[in-house]
Amino acid sequence: MSGTGARLGAGLRADRVSRRADGHLILDGVTLAPETGSTVGVLGPNGSGKSTLLRLLAGLLAPACGVVTLDGAPLGDLPRRTVARRLAVVEQQSDTQVELTVEDVVRLGRVPHRRAWTPASADDERAVRAALERTGLEGRSGRLWHTLSGGERQRVQIARALAQEPRELLLDEPTNHLDVHHQLDLLTLVTGLPVTTVVALHDLNLAAMYCDRVVVLCAGRVVAGGTPGDVLTAELIAEVYRVRAAVSREGPEGRPHVRFLGTLV
Repeated sequence: MSGTGARLGAGLRADRVSRRADGHLILDGVTLAPETGSTVGVLGPNGSGKSTLLRLLAGLLAPACGVVTLDGAPLGDLPRRTVARRLAVVEQQSDTQVELTVEDVVRLGRVPHRRAWTPASADDERAVRAALERTGLEGRSGRLWHTLSGGERQRVQIARALAQEPRELLLDEPTNHLDVHHQLDLLTLVTGLPVTTVVALHDLNLAAMYCDRVVVLCAGRVVAGGTPGDVLTAELIAEVYRVRAAVSREGPEGRPHVRFLGTLV
């Protein structure tokens, strides 16, 4: 999955990573090397290892075997502040009992760039303003976090991640609990960012619409990888998801569209 012009070892890469939990193998020898600036979708049924893979890529978990590297250096050998300046993570749901404003939450993205107890710099304020503007939140910066809708909260989390000024962005099921309008709005925003993005998704049609490449996990292993058009076939969907599907081509790029026909016994 690495681009032919990319420097060997550049960017974020997982090389044959495995992970166990409670004696069970959650990931088994997974390799992922997104091309710089691309959007890669991680697909698979519940329990396939999508969230675990993203947590390994973020350095929140350590692999039992294999290695995650950032520009060729093992992630575990790098200072956490260095990693946090490069990688931003948006999890499925975030909540807080503290009465923070939208701007307060977005400003948290600048923590990796500041020393403890130091006031915000001009660069910090510029990054926060830019993140609010890019996500269309300038008019809501003073709103309290807990008064926002689910879609607005996800947008704030994207803004917080952007304020980090990352080069890699990891998102775990960012469209969960959002209506169709907000799903499309959010993914249009994310895929338009000048970063390398890895996003775990359930919805195959959203992956087909927005991802440059996809990786399909099943029982912790990669069973397919490539462009959505190459990967999302009726045969693969039947094998991995145990459902019958019809796959057609739509739009000028001929991206696949999946129509589900029923479950397989």
